[in-house]
Amino acid sequence: MLSTYISRLTSFCVRHAFAVIALFMVLSVAAGYAGVNFLGVTTDTSKMLSDRLAWKQRSDEMGRLFPQKEGLLVAVIEADIPEKGQAVAQILAGRLSADHKNFEFANRPDADPYLMRNGLLFLQAPVLEQVLDQTISAQPFLAALAQDPSARGLFSSLSLVAQGVKLGQADLKGFQAPLEGFAKNLESAAAGKPQALSWERLLGGELADMAGRYQFVVTKPKLDFGSLQPGGNAAKAMRDAANSIEFVQNGQVKVHLTGQVQLDDEEFATVAEGMVAGLIGSLLLVTLWLFAAVHSWRVVVPIVLTLIVGLLLTTGFAAVAVGTLNLISVAFAILFVGIAVDFAIQFSVRFRAQSEDENDPQGGIRALAATAKETGHQILVAALATSAGFLAFTPTAFLGVAQLGLIAGVGMLVAFVCTTTFLPALLRVFHPSLNCPSMGYAFMKPVDIWIRQKRKGFLFVFGLVAVFGLVLVPGLQFDGDPLHTKNPYSEGMKALQMLMTNPTSSPYSADLLVADLDQAHKQAERLAKVPGVHDAMWLGSFVPEDQKEKLPLIQDAAGILLPTLIVPDPKPAPDAQALRESVRTTAAALGEVLDKVPSDSPVRRIQAALSKLASAPDDILMAANKALVEFLPPELDQLRVMLQAKPVDLKDVPKSLASGYILPDGRALVEVHPSGGFAQSKALRKFVTGLQKVDPDIAGSAVDIVESARAIVKAFEQAATAAIIMIAAILCVSLRRIVDMLLVLAPLLLSALMTVILVVLLPETLNFANVIALPLLLGVGVSFNIYFVMNWRDKVKYPLASPTARAVLFSALTTSTAFGSLALSHHPGTASMGRLLLLSLGCTLVATLIFVPALLPKRDIDER
Repeated sequence: MLSTYISRLTSFCVRHAFAVIALFMVLSVAAGYAGVNFLGVTTDTSKMLSDRLAWKQRSDEMGRLFPQKEGLLVAVIEADIPEKGQAVAQILAGRLSADHKNFEFANRPDADPYLMRNGLLFLQAPVLEQVLDQTISAQPFLAALAQDPSARGLFSSLSLVAQGVKLGQADLKGFQAPLEGFAKNLESAAAGKPQALSWERLLGGELADMAGRYQFVVTKPKLDFGSLQPGGNAAKAMRDAANSIEFVQNGQVKVHLTGQVQLDDEEFATVAEGMVAGLIGSLLLVTLWLFAAVHSWRVVVPIVLTLIVGLLLTTGFAAVAVGTLNLISVAFAILFVGIAVDFAIQFSVRFRAQSEDENDPQGGIRALAATAKETGHQILVAALATSAGFLAFTPTAFLGVAQLGLIAGVGMLVAFVCTTTFLPALLRVFHPSLNCPSMGYAFMKPVDIWIRQKRKGFLFVFGLVAVFGLVLVPGLQFDGDPLHTKNPYSEGMKALQMLMTNPTSSPYSADLLVADLDQAHKQAERLAKVPGVHDAMWLGSFVPEDQKEKLPLIQDAAGILLPTLIVPDPKPAPDAQALRESVRTTAAALGEVLDKVPSDSPVRRIQAALSKLASAPDDILMAANKALVEFLPPELDQLRVMLQAKPVDLKDVPKSLASGYILPDGRALVEVHPSGGFAQSKALRKFVTGLQKVDPDIAGSAVDIVESARAIVKAFEQAATAAIIMIAAILCVSLRRIVDMLLVLAPLLLSALMTVILVVLLPETLNFANVIALPLLLGVGVSFNIYFVMNWRDKVKYPLASPTARAVLFSALTTSTAFGSLALSHHPGTASMGRLLLLSLGCTLVATLIFVPALLPKRDIDER
């Protein structure tokens, strides 16, 4: 009955072919217009999960309450010495702050005046004592530099060193690092290649390295959501501003861009590139496979046009139904081409095998109607089952696949309609020749017979494979970290790796919002004890501890150092002649004590370099002066400021810092930073579980990653169960026999277990991008199996020799071509999607072409 209705529909469309084609063209143009104008794409992975999830609600609330921490574009500044990086950061922050067109704000969180002023107070007491002792020991040296902040002052201090050595009053063991630094820079200057001297490292020693290697400028860009890359204008403005700075122009400082905005823009560019290239490549290669399948361009062109029209109609539906695609649902185009082509091939191969009387003007119409009657109900059942498999994901919390499920589910119905109406109309117009019995593979008849004869052996082997797959199921790993699906070689990801060297800038932080500051203090202390936690920061973290113990130490040091560091009228900068005289004097003074220092002492290298520098041209001498003391004044200023530290409490923390940790209503934030990165998702889960034991309301990026993985796994469990039930129900209604339903579902289960084996053994980690292999496995697997089972019901004796097998084979080839193009993408997530789709498709093909013929029960005709 159903076959008859489908045949009548096809016959009607064929008799009115031009009208049907015109109608579909109009619909396609309208759908294409909707797709171009109303369909967008977002790379925000936070939009892939439902807002109904409690942890997601907490995460979204954090973003609303602390918007200054969301949607950031960060400049990571890399320099050979800290001062150059600081200089570039200061200039860049100033320029970007003034760029109100592209940025809401720009700041340097690691250079806040409050933190700089109280830097000594934040040191642990033992470290503070050591730093102050070293600074006091260098007091004569610092005094000379404060009075004359030039190379002449430096050389004068070296002369004092020589005098101390000569009198036996100077112990140089504690000054090896500074002397090595002087020696290295003086040697470079004498060679005509002066290099800037880092006074921060010379005076701070190991303390200078505590701040990390990199400087940061954090900005909140104004995004242009009408652009394919919303942060593109801001990123360009940041690059232009950085590239105009001298240290960046001469290559001494490098500026890298990262942050959520940069990562999203990069990811969209990579994904879009992969999708466009994949779609074009897929259509070209699919066309070649189609020709090999049907041997006629008069059939290939209608199939390709049917795919294009179906894709446009599905795109139009996506524009109306969802509006904005995500990183998973954006794959619907390739998914549609990969599966819809199967329907068209099944119809076309059967059509080419029809007989036609060349003298009958209605022969083509009758052949198309007969094809629809023969294949229409099979394609309809396959479309309904495939659609059900996709739509089962729609109600889940995993919106990424829910969107894909909705679009692809409707797309399968669109594909069926196009295959039974538009395609026949096109075939009528193109009028290909028929009478092609070669559409089947006659040479496969012996294989059919052999499989039937060895049926029990095949079933036994596949049974063992299924058991092995069941054993390996617990070994499946799901990696919910979105960073692992990004291109690790992109600028944003490389810069992010730099950020990970500093725990406070780790992308795996966690946040906890509590009622007040007292609660924040208590929870911070508890969270800090969790294994893997580097620190738990709250507003009180900006108030130094043990001030009563530390302030007297600083004040004592200030009493000794400040009188010599604060010089009202320092000497003016020397000219070349005065500098040369100072060089000669110092070289001579050091030369007199060379016999009193070890053979490997840097003093010898300093003396040799000064002797050479004394005869250097004026320009080299003045360049050496600039390189040696360019960054000295700011370092002396910073030391003067830190030595004047005063008691501070919570009310002294500036608003620029406090606003990130306390809200106007009194609620307070605790920010937890991990000790390091997490290469394995298992380690991250352990870290988050430890935090949740302290407080289950913990939020933040680390929690988002772990909880999203759990939500995705749960969504797939729910969807897979629902899909199997829905597919089983459809099969029961359409096939009307439970045995036949099981004959369709058993190969589906086997192909899934074979895919599990390959995923675990290769290995291929599951992630939020490649998990769409499951709905594909359901869709393609059900379609292929239905064709074989329904042919078996229709008394087809040799399934592998039939046109159906040819259609299935070339459907698989065209589909694998579509998905194989994804595997070549530069985007790791897209590439993993392509690889897993290929694996699952290969397993599906093995199950359909080998397991199904062995599984089908024997009939009387099989013995003839």
